[in-house]
Amino acid sequence: MGAQWKHSLRQGVNEKKGKIIGKIVKEIIVAAKLGGPDPAANFRLRGALEDARKNSVPRDTIERAVKRGSGQTDDTIQYETILYEGFAPHQVPLIVECVTDNRNRTVADVRSLFRKGQLGSPGSVAWMFDRKGMIEAMIPGAKPAGLDLDEVAIEAGADAVEPYTPENEPNGHPAKEGLYVRFICSPSELHGANQFLSQKGWTILTSELCYIAKNYVDLSGDALKEVSEFLGDIDDHDDVHRIYVGLKS
Repeated sequence: MGAQWKHSLRQGVNEKKGKIIGKIVKEIIVAAKLGGPDPAANFRLRGALEDARKNSVPRDTIERAVKRGSGQTDDTIQYETILYEGFAPHQVPLIVECVTDNRNRTVADVRSLFRKGQLGSPGSVAWMFDRKGMIEAMIPGAKPAGLDLDEVAIEAGADAVEPYTPENEPNGHPAKEGLYVRFICSPSELHGANQFLSQKGWTILTSELCYIAKNYVDLSGDALKEVSEFLGDIDDHDDVHRIYVGLKS
């Protein structure tokens, strides 16, 4: 099962943290704009706020972002989402999702970032991916006795389910002990699946629409390193929000 690509290379801590916080703030603004300022009714915003908490984003920064996204301020800056399709080295397909307030700047920068790959036209790569809803959720502590994840997925309206190991907290502390599970569903089932899982005691960590590759390129050695560095350069750009890639993990 695929998920968004995670950049595993580590750079300067302060610089990296600043970029992460900037992207989280953008996500809060976009989530509040699309679904309103109430995280109880806006699962995308709830996930963004959880990311903000993990990364120690100041409370006043979070509150300003929510107000800005929900139209409660006089700030006129508007973000838009742009998708770019293409190939990384070794013909690895990818979709890059950008959130920007300056389309011309982002287009120029993305073209430059793709100089070692191949930037395609709209639709040139999207057919290699499925549009899906993705929910990452957890239950604190040990797995409850008798819990059948396949049964939970069916009741939630999900097409697939898999446990996963969460990354450490940004401060280096281990993630909270618990059962972490990723549910994949059709876009139309995302809201209902969120509600069902919440009612059953699951904590929603991430809830979003994503692209999942239908097939994966299997690389190793220098080829894998080259692709990882290419993806890392793209991921480091301030306007890049998500990267979806057909690369076998």
